[in-house]
Amino acid sequence: MNLYPLLRPLLFSLDAETAHEVTLKLLKATQLSGLAKLVYPTLENKPVTVMGLDFKNPVGLAAGLDKNGDYIAALDALGFGFLEIGTATPRPQPGNPKPRLFRLPEHEAIINRMGFNNSGIDHLLTQAQQSGYSGILGINIGKNFDTPIENATADYLIGLRKAYSSASYITINISSPNTKNLRQLQQGDELKVLIATLKNEQLILQEEQGFYVPLAVKIAPDLSDEEISHIAKLLLEFEIDGVIATNTTISRDLIAGHPFANEAGGLSGAPVKNQATHVVRVLASELNSQVAIIAAGGILSAADAQEKLAAGASLVQVYSGLIYRGPQLIADIVNAL
Repeated sequence: MNLYPLLRPLLFSLDAETAHEVTLKLLKATQLSGLAKLVYPTLENKPVTVMGLDFKNPVGLAAGLDKNGDYIAALDALGFGFLEIGTATPRPQPGNPKPRLFRLPEHEAIINRMGFNNSGIDHLLTQAQQSGYSGILGINIGKNFDTPIENATADYLIGLRKAYSSASYITINISSPNTKNLRQLQQGDELKVLIATLKNEQLILQEEQGFYVPLAVKIAPDLSDEEISHIAKLLLEFEIDGVIATNTTISRDLIAGHPFANEAGGLSGAPVKNQATHVVRVLASELNSQVAIIAAGGILSAADAQEKLAAGASLVQVYSGLIYRGPQLIADIVNAL
């Protein structure tokens, strides 16, 4: 029973951030009331093993929708093969001033400059532990906005250490455009130092805790082919388990002339699709299946997901597509696999 086409006009009549909060509360109420099984389609398992983890299907939720892990059970009821929550920072922070989230329906796009607003890693971990979720859970970590970029590695180490025992995999987010200088961490020596340090800590934690939690790095769509190639070489050198391609774009080429085109922030949805797919293709040619590729960016249909998989991805993640197409999108992709 696909109720989203009926709900969407009501949700789109609200400002984007309010609609986001209302939607999550509706999902939670649907799950807690037991209506989820009546409202959401039942999906057959399409299992796949990636990064040594067994996913019930390859369609995941991208980070950013549930920043604090407050809605894990409600989102699980939608049929995702895995969930990624966060981005979580060591300390709670409010994010950027509102308004900071904008819909562009003509382009099936969203601009956000949320700025890692979250209740901190400790809150997220409490929520994850209390959720009872037994599926694949990715925890996405970042640095606090007021941590100097030269001290960023310390913040990522805090996130890695704290999240290790609760996460199925951990994502290092170095590609949000909404934290000052963060994308600088994707460049040259800074990236090498960060990855080397986190890989070393991952192996220490494996030794201490007796199990291995894969590490993934989330990169931007605005990188040149040379920059992507450099990142790929570092991922191989340090045996990083996965790469998420991609985050949002700072490009406005495909929405030029729109009233929101000059709003600061990352652009997601349909306009980023081709950029993100190109990054997947370049990564696939460099990585030779030695590092898992998780594709995100502009997936609004089963065909979009198939395109990402054909380009070399093993898993896909959705976020903006969910806003425009609703939970049916998950079923459409899974059924088409």
